[in-house]
Amino acid sequence: MFKVKTFGIEIMPLKTMHELSELDGIVNKFITENNIKRVITVSDVATTDDKGETIGLIRVLCYEV
Repeated sequence: MFKVKTFGIEIMPLKTMHELSELDGIVNKFITENNIKRVITVSDVATTDDKGETIGLIRVLCYEV
């Protein structure tokens, strides 16, 4: 069976590398704590405000249980 888990993080100007590293850590912790053996896909999409500026990131993890 396949499952999907979504993670999100707010992105602040000039701190993106730190926030991406934090998001990686959150996802890796989820994978470890849930004993996930097979990741099918990982996908990122940016969220924007009404001006079109990037304000966040959503990461979607598809995995097999």
